[in-house]
Amino acid sequence: MTAVMSPAALDEPFAEPADKTEAFRDELFAAGLLVPTGVDGLYLRSEAFESIVRGIDGRVTREAAQDEPSASYHFPLVVPAQLLEDSDYVRSFPNLVSLLDGYVGGTEGMPAFLEAVDHGRWNKELAPTGLGLNAAACHPLYPTLRGSCLAPGGVLVELVGQVFRREPSVDPARLQVFRQHEVVFVGEAEAARAHRDLWVERGLAIHRALGLDVEAVIANDPFFGRTGRMLAANQRDEALKLELVAPIVSPEGPTAISSANCHLDHFGKTFEITCADGSVAHSACVGFGLERITLALLFKHGLDSRTWPASVRAELWP
Repeated sequence: MTAVMSPAALDEPFAEPADKTEAFRDELFAAGLLVPTGVDGLYLRSEAFESIVRGIDGRVTREAAQDEPSASYHFPLVVPAQLLEDSDYVRSFPNLVSLLDGYVGGTEGMPAFLEAVDHGRWNKELAPTGLGLNAAACHPLYPTLRGSCLAPGGVLVELVGQVFRREPSVDPARLQVFRQHEVVFVGEAEAARAHRDLWVERGLAIHRALGLDVEAVIANDPFFGRTGRMLAANQRDEALKLELVAPIVSPEGPTAISSANCHLDHFGKTFEITCADGSVAHSACVGFGLERITLALLFKHGLDSRTWPASVRAELWP
């Protein structure tokens, strides 16, 4: 495995000038690939855009198939709010947590609610629903393994999850709603690290076959507070998080389009998942950002996929 340190991986992600990111976004609008909704980072996606997404999704599925995953899931955007707490996400990334409120007053409360609507204050009549928006694609998987003792060799699961992160931006790579195609291993510690390392190499090969200028860099999550800084330093020192970066807006500022992470025994402890030998299970995942890879391809090869190199098209639509 080849990984390099980059300045962008050590601190904050590289921030492209707003004029460049907005210009590329406007090109996508003009080509009809994305359609504005009036909210930054929330767009309608054209069939041409989604065709590329499906091509990438299929390419990852074909790569994962050789390992014969034990299950394949599609996770929705909405999750139990308790998951955000159980996974420790709310403590680690409070800026990204979003809960759903809704009308819970029943039929008898409807007149008062409609009166509130007429006076423009209906949102004050909403109450927590016990639901939240998923902020990490693989997190809904671990509760399904709660309390289990895994067979020797652990479990390998392929999944596609919708993710919401309230980070409005003119940068088309910072969508508020996006999808991750992940391949997750839960089991022995050495096997988890090996899974991560194997998929870094596979990820590099997949992206390069698509003609992308990609490299692997050691990175860290933007944890908060003193404890968060210690967690981030630990991620870097142990190379627990690797990002595959490629240009989306300009060659000077590559963006993470996929990532590969070792979680150590965090989810094993949290959800009481053990291995056949009685040890706490470790986990690792690789996540392919379907929309970001699509944007990287559009930036590299042009906004009309029909004109892309034949070799790239064959990778996506065999």
